[in-house]
Amino acid sequence: MNAVKHLISTVRSSSPILYGIVILHLLMAVACFIGLLIDERTLMGINVWIKPLKFTLSGAIYIFTFGYLITLYPFSVRKKNIINNITSWTLLLEIGIIVYQAARGVQSHYNMSSAFDGLLFAAMGILIGINVVIMVFFIFETIRLRLKAPRPVQWAILMGWIIVVVGSWVGGQMISQVAHNVGVADGGAGLPILNWSTVAGDLRVAHFFGLHSIQIIPLFAVALSKKWKTTTRNQTVAVLIFGLVFAAWIGYTFYQAKQGMPFIKL
Repeated sequence: MNAVKHLISTVRSSSPILYGIVILHLLMAVACFIGLLIDERTLMGINVWIKPLKFTLSGAIYIFTFGYLITLYPFSVRKKNIINNITSWTLLLEIGIIVYQAARGVQSHYNMSSAFDGLLFAAMGILIGINVVIMVFFIFETIRLRLKAPRPVQWAILMGWIIVVVGSWVGGQMISQVAHNVGVADGGAGLPILNWSTVAGDLRVAHFFGLHSIQIIPLFAVALSKKWKTTTRNQTVAVLIFGLVFAAWIGYTFYQAKQGMPFIKL
Protein backbone atom coordinates (compact mmCIF):
# COMPACT_ATOMS: atom_id res chain seq x y z
CA MET A 1 0.00 0.00 0.00
CA ASN A 2 2.85 2.38 0.82
CA ALA A 3 4.39 1.63 -2.59
CA VAL A 4 1.12 2.53 -4.33
CA LYS A 5 0.84 5.76 -2.35
CA HIS A 6 4.42 6.61 -3.33
CA LEU A 7 3.68 6.02 -7.02
CA ILE A 8 0.55 8.18 -6.90
CA SER A 9 2.32 10.95 -5.00
CA THR A 10 5.25 10.91 -7.43
CA VAL A 11 3.08 11.15 -10.54
CA ARG A 12 0.76 13.77 -9.04
CA SER A 13 3.62 16.04 -7.95
CA SER A 14 5.66 15.53 -11.12
CA SER A 15 2.83 16.31 -13.55
CA PRO A 16 -0.52 17.47 -12.13
CA ILE A 17 -1.98 17.75 -15.65
CA LEU A 18 -1.03 14.18 -16.58
CA TYR A 19 -2.37 12.97 -13.23
CA GLY A 20 -5.62 14.83 -13.84
CA ILE A 21 -5.97 13.16 -17.24
CA VAL A 22 -5.50 9.77 -15.57
CA ILE A 23 -8.34 10.63 -13.17
CA LEU A 24 -10.46 11.76 -16.13
CA HIS A 25 -9.88 8.37 -17.78
CA LEU A 26 -11.04 6.63 -14.61
CA LEU A 27 -14.16 8.82 -14.48
CA MET A 28 -14.89 7.91 -18.11
CA ALA A 29 -14.46 4.26 -17.15
CA VAL A 30 -17.06 4.68 -14.41
CA ALA A 31 -19.42 6.32 -16.92
CA CYS A 32 -18.86 3.46 -19.38
CA PHE A 33 -19.59 0.92 -16.64
CA ILE A 34 -22.84 2.70 -15.81
CA GLY A 35 -23.65 2.72 -19.52
CA LEU A 36 -23.01 -1.02 -19.60
CA LEU A 37 -25.61 -1.49 -16.87
CA ILE A 38 -28.37 0.69 -18.28
CA ASP A 39 -27.81 0.70 -22.07
CA GLU A 40 -28.80 -2.49 -23.90
CA ARG A 41 -27.51 -1.48 -27.33
CA THR A 42 -25.04 -3.87 -28.94
CA LEU A 43 -22.40 -3.50 -31.63
CA MET A 44 -20.55 -6.38 -33.28
CA GLY A 45 -22.30 -8.75 -30.90
CA ILE A 46 -21.37 -7.04 -27.60
CA ASN A 47 -22.64 -4.13 -25.54
CA VAL A 48 -21.53 -0.79 -27.01
CA TRP A 49 -19.87 0.25 -23.73
CA ILE A 50 -17.53 -2.74 -23.27
CA LYS A 51 -14.93 -1.47 -25.73
CA PRO A 52 -14.65 2.08 -24.33
CA LEU A 53 -14.58 0.63 -20.79
CA LYS A 54 -11.54 -1.46 -21.72
CA PHE A 55 -9.81 1.43 -23.48
CA THR A 56 -10.40 3.96 -20.71
CA LEU A 57 -8.91 1.59 -18.12
CA SER A 58 -6.00 0.63 -20.37
CA GLY A 59 -5.38 4.28 -21.20
CA ALA A 60 -5.35 5.25 -17.53
CA ILE A 61 -2.85 2.49 -16.74
CA TYR A 62 -0.53 3.44 -19.60
CA ILE A 63 -0.59 7.19 -18.93
CA PHE A 64 0.02 6.65 -15.21
CA THR A 65 2.89 4.26 -15.99
CA PHE A 66 4.35 6.77 -18.42
CA GLY A 67 4.03 9.56 -15.85
CA TYR A 68 6.02 7.57 -13.32
CA LEU A 69 8.69 6.20 -15.68
CA ILE A 70 9.57 9.64 -17.03
CA THR A 71 10.53 10.70 -13.49
CA LEU A 72 13.39 8.18 -13.69
CA TYR A 73 14.97 9.98 -16.66
CA PRO A 74 17.41 12.88 -16.08
CA PHE A 75 15.35 15.29 -18.17
CA SER A 76 14.79 18.93 -17.35
CA VAL A 77 11.42 19.87 -15.82
CA ARG A 78 10.47 21.68 -19.03
CA LYS A 79 11.29 18.65 -21.19
CA LYS A 80 9.31 16.33 -18.92
CA ASN A 81 6.30 18.66 -18.98
CA ILE A 82 6.32 18.89 -22.78
CA ILE A 83 6.53 15.11 -23.23
CA ASN A 84 3.95 14.42 -20.51
CA ASN A 85 1.49 16.88 -22.05
CA ILE A 86 1.89 15.52 -25.56
CA THR A 87 1.43 11.93 -24.40
CA SER A 88 -1.50 12.48 -22.05
CA TRP A 89 -3.47 14.91 -24.24
CA THR A 90 -3.12 12.87 -27.44
CA LEU A 91 -4.25 9.72 -25.66
CA LEU A 92 -7.14 11.59 -24.05
CA LEU A 93 -8.32 12.65 -27.51
CA GLU A 94 -7.87 9.08 -28.78
CA ILE A 95 -9.93 7.58 -25.96
CA GLY A 96 -12.43 10.44 -26.20
CA ILE A 97 -13.13 9.51 -29.82
CA ILE A 98 -13.68 5.87 -28.83
CA VAL A 99 -16.14 6.87 -26.09
CA TYR A 100 -17.91 9.33 -28.40
CA GLN A 101 -18.36 6.74 -31.14
CA ALA A 102 -19.64 4.21 -28.60
CA ALA A 103 -22.22 6.75 -27.42
CA ARG A 104 -23.33 7.06 -31.05
CA GLY A 105 -23.55 3.27 -31.28
CA VAL A 106 -21.02 3.00 -34.12
CA GLN A 107 -17.55 1.55 -34.54
CA SER A 108 -14.54 3.72 -33.76
CA HIS A 109 -11.88 1.54 -35.40
CA TYR A 110 -12.00 0.70 -39.12
CA ASN A 111 -15.12 2.83 -39.53
CA MET A 112 -15.16 4.34 -43.02
CA SER A 113 -18.94 4.36 -43.40
CA SER A 114 -19.06 8.16 -43.73
CA ALA A 115 -16.62 11.01 -44.28
CA PHE A 116 -17.00 12.05 -40.65
CA ASP A 117 -16.36 8.55 -39.30
CA GLY A 118 -13.40 8.15 -41.63
CA LEU A 119 -11.99 11.46 -40.43
CA LEU A 120 -12.24 10.36 -36.78
CA PHE A 121 -10.55 7.05 -37.57
CA ALA A 122 -7.75 8.86 -39.39
CA ALA A 123 -7.35 11.23 -36.43
CA MET A 124 -7.01 8.22 -34.12
CA GLY A 125 -4.24 6.88 -36.34
CA ILE A 126 -2.35 10.19 -36.19
CA LEU A 127 -2.71 10.42 -32.40
CA ILE A 128 -1.40 6.89 -31.89
CA GLY A 129 1.38 7.55 -34.40
CA ILE A 130 2.56 10.46 -32.27
CA ASN A 131 2.75 8.19 -29.23
CA VAL A 132 4.65 5.51 -31.13
CA VAL A 133 7.27 8.13 -32.06
CA ILE A 134 7.55 8.99 -28.35
CA MET A 135 7.98 5.30 -27.51
CA VAL A 136 10.83 5.00 -30.03
CA PHE A 137 12.37 8.15 -28.56
CA PHE A 138 12.35 6.50 -25.13
CA ILE A 139 14.07 3.39 -26.48
CA PHE A 140 17.04 5.51 -27.55
CA GLU A 141 17.01 7.59 -24.37
CA THR A 142 16.95 4.47 -22.19
CA ILE A 143 20.02 3.18 -24.03
CA ARG A 144 21.79 6.54 -23.94
CA LEU A 145 21.11 7.69 -20.37
CA ARG A 146 21.60 6.38 -16.86
CA LEU A 147 18.19 6.17 -15.23
CA LYS A 148 17.42 6.72 -11.56
CA ALA A 149 16.81 3.01 -11.16
CA PRO A 150 18.83 -0.17 -10.54
CA ARG A 151 20.50 -1.60 -13.61
CA PRO A 152 18.13 -4.63 -13.89
CA VAL A 153 15.13 -2.29 -13.78
CA GLN A 154 16.64 -0.10 -16.50
CA TRP A 155 17.07 -3.16 -18.71
CA ALA A 156 13.47 -4.12 -17.98
CA ILE A 157 12.26 -0.65 -18.96
CA LEU A 158 14.27 -0.83 -22.19
CA MET A 159 12.77 -4.19 -23.10
CA GLY A 160 9.33 -2.88 -22.17
CA TRP A 161 9.64 0.06 -24.57
CA ILE A 162 10.91 -2.16 -27.38
CA ILE A 163 8.07 -4.66 -26.98
CA VAL A 164 5.49 -1.86 -26.67
CA VAL A 165 6.59 -0.64 -30.10
CA VAL A 166 6.18 -4.20 -31.41
CA GLY A 167 2.71 -4.30 -29.87
CA SER A 168 1.91 -1.03 -31.64
CA TRP A 169 3.16 -2.58 -34.89
CA VAL A 170 0.62 -5.38 -34.39
CA GLY A 171 -1.99 -2.64 -34.13
CA GLY A 172 -0.76 -1.39 -37.49
CA GLN A 173 -1.29 -4.87 -38.91
CA MET A 174 -4.92 -4.70 -37.83
CA ILE A 175 -5.32 -1.32 -39.48
CA SER A 176 -3.75 -2.59 -42.71
CA GLN A 177 -6.27 -5.44 -42.94
CA VAL A 178 -9.09 -3.20 -41.61
CA ALA A 179 -10.01 -5.87 -39.07
CA HIS A 180 -8.67 -7.62 -36.00
CA ASN A 181 -9.94 -11.13 -36.72
CA VAL A 182 -8.19 -13.51 -39.10
CA GLY A 183 -10.29 -16.12 -40.87
CA VAL A 184 -13.70 -14.67 -40.07
CA ALA A 185 -15.32 -11.24 -40.06
CA ASP A 186 -14.97 -9.15 -36.88
CA GLY A 187 -17.63 -9.85 -34.27
CA GLY A 188 -19.08 -13.23 -33.42
CA ALA A 189 -18.22 -15.51 -30.51
CA GLY A 190 -15.58 -14.14 -28.15
CA LEU A 191 -14.22 -14.37 -24.63
CA PRO A 192 -16.23 -12.51 -21.98
CA ILE A 193 -15.29 -8.79 -21.64
CA LEU A 194 -12.09 -9.16 -23.70
CA ASN A 195 -14.15 -10.38 -26.67
CA TRP A 196 -11.14 -12.08 -28.26
CA SER A 197 -12.45 -14.45 -30.91
CA THR A 198 -12.96 -18.05 -29.80
CA VAL A 199 -13.48 -19.36 -33.35
CA ALA A 200 -10.69 -17.69 -35.35
CA GLY A 201 -7.41 -15.80 -35.08
CA ASP A 202 -7.49 -12.47 -33.24
CA LEU A 203 -4.57 -10.02 -33.46
CA ARG A 204 -5.79 -8.15 -30.39
CA VAL A 205 -4.23 -10.82 -28.18
CA ALA A 206 -0.65 -10.05 -29.24
CA HIS A 207 -1.50 -6.34 -29.31
CA PHE A 208 -2.75 -6.49 -25.70
CA PHE A 209 0.27 -8.31 -24.28
CA GLY A 210 2.64 -6.12 -26.29
CA LEU A 211 1.16 -2.85 -25.02
CA HIS A 212 1.24 -3.99 -21.38
CA SER A 213 4.85 -5.17 -21.49
CA ILE A 214 5.89 -1.72 -20.23
CA GLN A 215 4.17 -2.58 -16.94
CA ILE A 216 4.77 -6.35 -16.76
CA ILE A 217 8.52 -6.51 -17.37
CA PRO A 218 9.55 -3.60 -15.08
CA LEU A 219 7.25 -4.91 -12.33
CA PHE A 220 8.94 -8.30 -12.64
CA ALA A 221 12.34 -6.63 -12.32
CA VAL A 222 11.30 -4.65 -9.23
CA ALA A 223 9.80 -7.74 -7.56
CA LEU A 224 12.89 -9.78 -8.43
CA SER A 225 15.26 -7.19 -6.98
CA LYS A 226 13.33 -7.26 -3.69
CA LYS A 227 12.88 -11.01 -3.41
CA TRP A 228 16.14 -12.38 -4.86
CA LYS A 229 19.17 -11.14 -2.98
CA THR A 230 21.93 -11.83 -5.46
CA THR A 231 24.35 -9.92 -7.65
CA THR A 232 23.21 -7.19 -10.05
CA ARG A 233 24.54 -9.31 -12.90
CA ASN A 234 22.37 -12.30 -11.96
CA GLN A 235 19.30 -10.10 -11.60
CA THR A 236 19.96 -8.50 -14.97
CA VAL A 237 20.34 -11.89 -16.66
CA ALA A 238 17.07 -13.07 -15.08
CA VAL A 239 15.28 -9.93 -16.30
CA LEU A 240 16.63 -10.38 -19.83
CA ILE A 241 15.52 -14.01 -19.89
CA PHE A 242 12.05 -13.07 -18.65
CA GLY A 243 11.80 -10.31 -21.25
CA LEU A 244 12.84 -12.62 -24.07
CA VAL A 245 10.38 -15.30 -22.95
CA PHE A 246 7.62 -12.70 -22.77
CA ALA A 247 8.53 -11.44 -26.25
CA ALA A 248 8.46 -15.03 -27.52
CA TRP A 249 5.01 -15.45 -25.99
CA ILE A 250 3.78 -12.38 -27.89
CA GLY A 251 5.36 -13.74 -31.07
CA TYR A 252 3.51 -17.02 -30.55
CA THR A 253 0.14 -15.31 -30.03
CA PHE A 254 0.76 -13.26 -33.18
CA TYR A 255 1.66 -16.37 -35.19
CA GLN A 256 -1.37 -18.18 -33.74
CA ALA A 257 -3.68 -15.38 -34.81
CA LYS A 258 -2.21 -15.12 -38.31
CA GLN A 259 -2.84 -18.84 -38.77
CA GLY A 260 -6.51 -18.22 -38.00
CA MET A 261 -6.36 -20.08 -34.68
CA PRO A 262 -8.21 -18.66 -31.65
CA PHE A 263 -6.25 -17.86 -28.49
CA ILE A 264 -8.74 -19.96 -26.52
CA LYS A 265 -11.18 -22.14 -28.43
CA LEU A 266 -14.60 -22.55 -26.85
